[in-house]
Amino acid sequence: MTFLELAEKVLLETQVPMRMAEIWEYAIQKEYDKELNSSGKTPWKTLDAQMYSSMKHDKNTPFIKTNTKPKKIYLRSAQSVETIIDKNELVIEQKELKKINYLEKDLHPILTYFAFSHLRCYTKTINHSKSNKKEFGKWVHPDMVGCYFPLEDWKPEVNELSNTTGYSTIKIYSFELKRKITLANLREVFFQTVSNSTWANESYLVTVEISEDDELLNELKRLSSSFGIGVIKLNIKNPENCEILFPSKVSENLDWETINKLTMNEDFSDFLKRINNDLNTKEIRKEWYDKIIEKEVLISAFY
Repeated sequence: MTFLELAEKVLLETQVPMRMAEIWEYAIQKEYDKELNSSGKTPWKTLDAQMYSSMKHDKNTPFIKTNTKPKKIYLRSAQSVETIIDKNELVIEQKELKKINYLEKDLHPILTYFAFSHLRCYTKTINHSKSNKKEFGKWVHPDMVGCYFPLEDWKPEVNELSNTTGYSTIKIYSFELKRKITLANLREVFFQTVSNSTWANESYLVTVEISEDDELLNELKRLSSSFGIGVIKLNIKNPENCEILFPSKVSENLDWETINKLTMNEDFSDFLKRINNDLNTKEIRKEWYDKIIEKEVLISAFY
């Protein structure tokens, strides 16, 4: 199967406009990617390049790009069924469509919302491309980190006394995000979280989908209890209903050696500097952390 044939097959099955990432993720779920005649290391980039080249240079291409943002692709043959053209704008029939697939990075805003709403925590996304993983092995950095400041909850005199006595008034969180947890990937994703996150005061494995399997849930509960890793289940339909399935064990002490190692990442280093600045000025500069997006906007990104 060629990349263009794969894309056409996906769009024929779904019958709705899709983003490039959605097409590729759907293909992976259906295992169509295994039918590709390709050995490249970044097949999703090849798919992207070939589809845009087809729409730009091939007059007979079966693909059409929408005028909406973000750009989505649909089949020319579906135009009379699914869409109409009005004043050069593509109007898609009103049809509720659950986002068939999403990337892990799409979950970051949901976690940011939950972390602030339920943990009183300001988060920072860690860009792994800014790390030299070859220096420290496969698993190094968590996907997101966060900090709880009691500045907004405690009286000024209490904050002053805690600083004078040297009592740590902050709590640092570490989060590892995965789209789905199954029995097949449980041990890998869990021990990736152990490797990346146990340096923090609280560490969490975060996901949207967990297989409804008693064996999986029992094993996840056992691992959580044994290693102190919490588990958060995000809800993309209603971020208010995200929940902590298993709580994290709270560590009173941070692993400073690991924290020092993590500063090799620019985002993490900036996160530490930001915490220091906010503590010194006694003012939380929210704009330097991940933006907290309104619930309605978060939901609209998935539907």
